[in-house]
Amino acid sequence: MTMDVIVVGGGPVGLMTAALLDAAGVRVEVYERNAEPDRESRATTVHPRTLEVLTMLELNGRRLSDILVAQGSRVPHAHFAMLPERLDYRGLDTPFPFVLMIPQWRTEQVLAEYLRARSIPVHRGAEVTEVAQSADGVRVRVGGAEHTARYLVGADGAHSLVRKASGIEFVGTAPTMVGFVADVRLTEPVTAARYFWRDTAGHAAVVPLSDGIFRVFGIEAADAGLSAERARARQAEPFTLAELRAALIRICGSDFGLADAQWQSRSSNSSRHAARYREGRILLVGDAAHVHLPAGGQGLNVGLQDATNLAWKLAAEIHGWAPDRLRTGDSGYDGERRPIAERLLANTLAQDALMHTFTPAGAALRDMVNGFIARRGEVAADLAAWLSGLGVGYPRPDGAHPLVGTKAPDTALAEGTLLRALRPDRFLLLDFTGALTGLGSARVAVVTAQRPAGWDAVCAALIRPDGHVAHAAETTDGLAAEIAAWTVPDAHLAPVA
Repeated sequence: MTMDVIVVGGGPVGLMTAALLDAAGVRVEVYERNAEPDRESRATTVHPRTLEVLTMLELNGRRLSDILVAQGSRVPHAHFAMLPERLDYRGLDTPFPFVLMIPQWRTEQVLAEYLRARSIPVHRGAEVTEVAQSADGVRVRVGGAEHTARYLVGADGAHSLVRKASGIEFVGTAPTMVGFVADVRLTEPVTAARYFWRDTAGHAAVVPLSDGIFRVFGIEAADAGLSAERARARQAEPFTLAELRAALIRICGSDFGLADAQWQSRSSNSSRHAARYREGRILLVGDAAHVHLPAGGQGLNVGLQDATNLAWKLAAEIHGWAPDRLRTGDSGYDGERRPIAERLLANTLAQDALMHTFTPAGAALRDMVNGFIARRGEVAADLAAWLSGLGVGYPRPDGAHPLVGTKAPDTALAEGTLLRALRPDRFLLLDFTGALTGLGSARVAVVTAQRPAGWDAVCAALIRPDGHVAHAAETTDGLAAEIAAWTVPDAHLAPVA
């Protein structure tokens, strides 16, 4: 058996999973059915937390986040349900207080270049047609050949063969609407994102991307409130440039000089997530684990953050130092990321109701929620924290310090900053006393750090490889035992069957 992990699916999430596993010293290869990379814009929104986790990877002396920021367009705000009032990202505690607008193919290209530089095999035109697992490993069939590995990660999209082969149910709700999305060229100038909502016609958005391309998306009122059967049939119908032009005129009053389209598609609000994220040696990430209404650009971002949560835990398991809490416990991949998918679906369904209730009652509801955001209070802060990913945390055990599970801020270290010191194969012990060097090990790097705002009583904090707080202490008593609880395997070393 030559590989530790096979990743099925070579989109951004699959490539990110492979990149992080490789960075943690895991032998990994990727199988992708498409012979050539996509050149369609698709997911164009990258939120702050995603840029933070991309900072973990370095290509030719530059962090991947820096490479992408140089290629994209920074927008200091985000929308929720296309409401007129925007969520302001400028005050967020992050090196990336903005939404990065960048075509998905560019994100995928940068990740592919990273893997190529690391000599990680990415097999294109290699469709996996069969998946099986045993107590010792997994097997996939590609063409006439079989390939084996210790583990398999399914990053193969909403219709995931890996998920189906593993017997994992995809639970949720059927579609009730069909929208449109396209990347187009316009002859009329649109210098900033514009959003339109009319209870008699529908909603639409026109968003500048780059290179003279605009993303337009929306839905006509007649395409909301459908039966599941009608929604599926409508989604299967051809989507023409003439139909797009007519929809924009009805909703916006103009087609903005629509000249041509590079890419056109229909979307729905089907909302589903995997009943579990792991079945033995098979794990799911990204769209293979969750699908939902494309609202606020959340799908790609949550998928890349899935990969970040999974990679270090699976690497620890493969290398034999993962305690049970990282394998099957509440701190395991399924225990932490499946609740995030459930919240993601609830969030997008709420936006669905706000965007697609084309009635006077729907208009009143939009006005009310828009007013909450306009006050720049708790509602706006909570929504910005969720959409940006910066407020996403993990469960805190009873009696644990309030910081446990939260994302650590990018505090200054003796050399550099926390984000640029994270690695997927080790924890960081932030030492605010200068006296904890003896607690370092192969899995824990002790670094002298500047105490973040609000951490006044904390003398040390153990930071997970993904940047979340594993333990925070106001005294050094018991600190060694807490570190061991995260980095020393329990009674057995054998991988979970």
